[in-house]
Amino acid sequence: MSKFLEDLFGLKDKTAVVIGGTGVLCGEMAQGLAQAGAEVVIVGRNPDKAADRISQIEEAGGRAYFQSCEVNKKENVQSLLHSVVERSGGVDIVVNGAGINSPTPVLDVTEEEFQNILDVNLRAVFQSCQVFGKYFLEENRYGSIINVGSISGIIPLSRVFTYSLTKAAVHNLTKNLAREWAKSKIRVNTIIPGFFPAEQNRKVLTPDRVDAILGHTPAGRFGESHELIGAILLLASEKAGSFITGHEMVVDGGYSSMTI
Repeated sequence: MSKFLEDLFGLKDKTAVVIGGTGVLCGEMAQGLAQAGAEVVIVGRNPDKAADRISQIEEAGGRAYFQSCEVNKKENVQSLLHSVVERSGGVDIVVNGAGINSPTPVLDVTEEEFQNILDVNLRAVFQSCQVFGKYFLEENRYGSIINVGSISGIIPLSRVFTYSLTKAAVHNLTKNLAREWAKSKIRVNTIIPGFFPAEQNRKVLTPDRVDAILGHTPAGRFGESHELIGAILLLASEKAGSFITGHEMVVDGGYSSMTI
């Protein structure tokens, strides 16, 4: 990397907390942040998946460690922050990527299922923003919060009803927080992946649905997880992304631009 690009996008001496980093997409984002120089904290519930990702990061010369956390409880997120600050000295970047989905038709969605998806996809993101945002404010510290949205939060899609509702709310939450904290040097943005095959959407990717998705995607293919790295580095970088806040960074091969 040239010195110019390193100065612009490099994350040396930064600490990035990636909530949901044991998943396919956020795991790749964690990999990219580490390759750019950040120490990455992979947050999730599966230590085996975390170990695999950490091994990949370390083999590439990066630094990472795992923190187990049930992020749908605010006190757990506060404990997470305390642990990371104690071990790493501070936090600079937060990626809120925990998420779950269910293909249940709207009339069959139970109150329990609705609440569970709401707790993980929205409540946990809101609480993380509260905890880390307060930390950035109290420490008078630059911070970048990146919430992971979804194309279904922009364009309603079948078979992801409750998931779509929560992601639309995350997009709105991002803009509200960006407005609140911009003058305090805290940037809040949303990265919105289009169709990237991952664990949580494989159950709804039937052959007919795949054909419909690809027919509506100008690029004519699914995204590959590494294609999110450029966007995440731009949003995370204090220099390259310094004037970007409240933004919806869509990475979808043109899907959201397609009409007929």
